[in-house]
Amino acid sequence: MIYTAHYKSSIGDILLASKNNKLIGLWLEGQKYYLSNIKEEMIEEDTEILVKTKKWLDRYFKGEKPSINELDLSPIGSDFRKKVWKILCGIPYGEVITYKDIANMVTKEKMSCQAIGNAVSHNPISIIIPCHRVVGSNGSLTGYAGGIDKKVYLLKHENVNMEKLFIPKKGK
Repeated sequence: MIYTAHYKSSIGDILLASKNNKLIGLWLEGQKYYLSNIKEEMIEEDTEILVKTKKWLDRYFKGEKPSINELDLSPIGSDFRKKVWKILCGIPYGEVITYKDIANMVTKEKMSCQAIGNAVSHNPISIIIPCHRVVGSNGSLTGYAGGIDKKVYLLKHENVNMEKLFIPKKGK
């Protein structure tokens, strides 16, 4: 059984999901791949981990920097995706890395940044597993399943230096 709860945030409604008292999902309303990894019956009920996650989010949106390690996370995905998501967990507040950086951390062999982008975009625990901290090698703010506007909001909220970052123009 999967338990869900809703959370109202400054960037909109968020759906939280847990299984076996571990957080398995956090999706922004309208997010691409919303509930894409959920195959079981869901029931809305605050579990211990969901209450803890809401408190974590309260602190985050108040400008604190709660640790990812405070929450028991269990994202559902392939081994490759989990490897990428683990790397995302190591990106500090206020910093960004590139898809190419992640590709270099995953393997010594040349790897497609597109494969990394696919894994990053399928992150089922947005915000907490900070996929919004990944940018293109040229500084482009691309590839956020929750929407570029929300990515910009989260980066500014975390005091990321935005000078060299930009929103790519359509078709380029």
